[in-house]
Amino acid sequence: MSSKFFLGQAGNYRAKDTIKHTFAIASKKWSNILRRYLADYYETEVKNVFLMNNGRSALAAALKTYLKPGSEVIINGFTCYAVLQAVEKANCTPVYADINKKTLNFDTKTLADAIKRHPNAKAIIIQNTLGICVDMKSIEQFAQKHQLVIIEDLAHCAGFNYPDGRKVGSVGVAAALSFGKGKSLDSITGGALILNQPPKASKTTKTPVRFGYQAPKLSDSLRARFYPLLAAIGRFTTKIHLQKYWYGPLIRLHFIERAVDAKLSFSRRPAHWQAKLIYQQFQHFEEYGAKPIRTHRLVRDRAKVLDELEKAGYNFREVWYDVPVSPVRYYKQVNFDERACPVATEVSAHIVNLPTYYPASDLNEAVKIIERNEYAKN
Repeated sequence: MSSKFFLGQAGNYRAKDTIKHTFAIASKKWSNILRRYLADYYETEVKNVFLMNNGRSALAAALKTYLKPGSEVIINGFTCYAVLQAVEKANCTPVYADINKKTLNFDTKTLADAIKRHPNAKAIIIQNTLGICVDMKSIEQFAQKHQLVIIEDLAHCAGFNYPDGRKVGSVGVAAALSFGKGKSLDSITGGALILNQPPKASKTTKTPVRFGYQAPKLSDSLRARFYPLLAAIGRFTTKIHLQKYWYGPLIRLHFIERAVDAKLSFSRRPAHWQAKLIYQQFQHFEEYGAKPIRTHRLVRDRAKVLDELEKAGYNFREVWYDVPVSPVRYYKQVNFDERACPVATEVSAHIVNLPTYYPASDLNEAVKIIERNEYAKN
């Protein structure tokens, strides 16, 4: 059988997608088209839509817009370092809430535990992990009771609806979109900030973004443009077990940047060609509907399962998330209290992911391998 690859190696980019991405050309009008489209989609004014350097920049900008420095912000206890980075960039303090094992998100019970430990928290970030949407109605009621600002992180769930029918991204005071590698909307880099309830001007809170902000650095734009092509070559080198000789030099020479290492910026926006691609991807959602970027299963021995999958031709070693605040190389510095989030800690030790961009029939053998090693969910 042919090898199957995960998102970390741009496995979601077919040959025609790679060609389209590499040679995309667009003028400034496409950034304006995307902003107008997002304004219409989320039912706000164009002046409240900002294209951003990446998703974490959008999230940090949202926090700075509505919160005073030093505010405590409740975040998912099962998340990416980029979320923590955004909170800290906004000069706020993260508070981790444990998750529900079925949804991979916090719920009102775990939020209540977090509030008990941190009664002065001012905001919550709704993550909708892996496209699994929270029960927003109950969380919204909880937030109102405790006077918490809701900010929605749409990295995993652009184009989705909550169980009550409302659009994900339309409920909170603001929504942050990510256009990074393997996200719901993927142009390798970029993001957007949507202000659903623009705040009143104040000395302590204001939107840190201004129009006229700059295009990406040429080096960043070139990295984003050629990443799918370089990853396609990388997938071939992986098949012949030479990937370290391909990716290693590219990373050292900064031709490839690990997604989690991306820098925050309030002054940069995506390239116009990226805006065009994101607009087109939204049109695809409108026509076919949005779907999760990956599914998940829990297995007893993840290392064993990943080895077995690789022998069967499935290179699925990229896991969201293999530690509660991923990736491992940042985990020791995030000050995560595993005792306060036991479910997130447990799930992160047993989770594996399956991509959704292959036909189900192509994943039959992978599913069988996982089911033979399934971890008890109760």
